[in-house]
Amino acid sequence: MKQRIEYIDAMRGFTMILVVYSHVCNFCLGDKWMGWNDVFFLFRLPCFFFISGWLFEPHRGTVPCVSSNADYTGTVPSVRSVVKKKFMVQIVPTIIFLLLLAPPPLFFSKLGATKGGYWFTFALFVFFLLYLLSERYLKRWGGVFALMISIAAFCYDAYYNRYFKDMGMMTQALGFLSFITWRYYLFFFIGTRVKRHFEVFLRWTSQPIVMAVVVIGFVWIAMNPRSENAFWEYIIFAVGGILGMTMIFTLFRYLYTIPRLSPLTSSLSPLKYIGTRTLDIYLLHYFFLPRFLSDYAPQLQAIDSRLLEFTVAISLSLVVVAVCLLVSYIIRLNPFLGHYLFGVRQ
Repeated sequence: MKQRIEYIDAMRGFTMILVVYSHVCNFCLGDKWMGWNDVFFLFRLPCFFFISGWLFEPHRGTVPCVSSNADYTGTVPSVRSVVKKKFMVQIVPTIIFLLLLAPPPLFFSKLGATKGGYWFTFALFVFFLLYLLSERYLKRWGGVFALMISIAAFCYDAYYNRYFKDMGMMTQALGFLSFITWRYYLFFFIGTRVKRHFEVFLRWTSQPIVMAVVVIGFVWIAMNPRSENAFWEYIIFAVGGILGMTMIFTLFRYLYTIPRLSPLTSSLSPLKYIGTRTLDIYLLHYFFLPRFLSDYAPQLQAIDSRLLEFTVAISLSLVVVAVCLLVSYIIRLNPFLGHYLFGVRQ
């Protein structure tokens, strides 16, 4: 069993809360950019995909999983076994929950790009496949491939209505594959490379001047208004995501690796626990979003206070997360349900 890394779990817990926060703003309070959610948007999903790539990449000195047969070292599984495991953890539970959330025939209308809200796990499964293919066939060109995929997906989304809407079966296929979300593959790939060259990454991010540039750069991007120019929007998306995830990753690593900060990290134990249940919360939280509050959203927006919006949204998010954790605990008491709903090993 892999040893858990405290700051990784805490960071995952933090970003999972922000995912629920985003959905509370969008589905319950009627404004997806309220309460600084436009700032959180810059690093929230990049952090998640970065961590996923970081965790997927083997430790230095082991053989990457790029062989079609069982690995000869006995330490790294075959591609087939990895794909099967990821399919059972990422796809099977998602299909089950999507069926529960939208029973047929509504289910089939939810298989487009956003998958009824469950696009993340579908996209993550595709990213595993893309990375395995790039490692096996592209080798040194994996970074170029990741950047090209990201730009292509971003442009497809930006110009969909103008150029790609009437492509027939091709449009439907790209929708089913959630192609517009492949822009995030860049962050997944960066996560694998940070893991591969972790000592270099630590050396650079341990320098105050480097982190000062990262923080100032992120703040500058966050303060700039959104633009209609697709090129500038992609720069904000990519550079803002890279700076944001570097900032958040380094912050949590500092919190959990500097001894004098240990009293502070002891109070962050709930974040670590949430970080071990991110899939459970992601799959469950759509059922517990207080959507009825949308009737009162105009009153909150009329006050025009970001601090108040943040306070209300984060409070609701924590309640939703707590309910999800309780339901997750109950479901996991049954090994069969835990296995097929959350991918828990039997």
